[in-house]
Amino acid sequence: MKKNFTVPAALVAATLAGTTISASAQVLNLSGQFQCVQRCAAPPPALAYVTQADWNLNLVNEAGIPARAWIDWPGHIWVDTWNQGAVYSPDGLTIQFDSGSVWQRVIGGPVPPPRRWVR
Repeated sequence: MKKNFTVPAALVAATLAGTTISASAQVLNLSGQFQCVQRCAAPPPALAYVTQADWNLNLVNEAGIPARAWIDWPGHIWVDTWNQGAVYSPDGLTIQFDSGSVWQRVIGGPVPPPRRWVR
């Protein structure tokens, strides 16, 4: 004897909604300053910039050329204007483009010396 098991639609919807929320939470924030270290379009220091809003990105490469991009899936971006993709590291410190250019995140700078108070 077979029994049919039905799942209430509300349960399915709740489960799918939870999956969607957790998938979007996996997107890393790539906003920040990067330095081109390989196949750069400009001489050093070759600084590039990324700003991110959800899955959408605004890029400015080391030559000052702006472009819009988006995250196709976690770990991969597509830059439509430049007609190329890129992969980024799980920690967000490196972006490697299909053209061979590699950007590394600039993290802080040298710590200034402590102030000396003279009376």
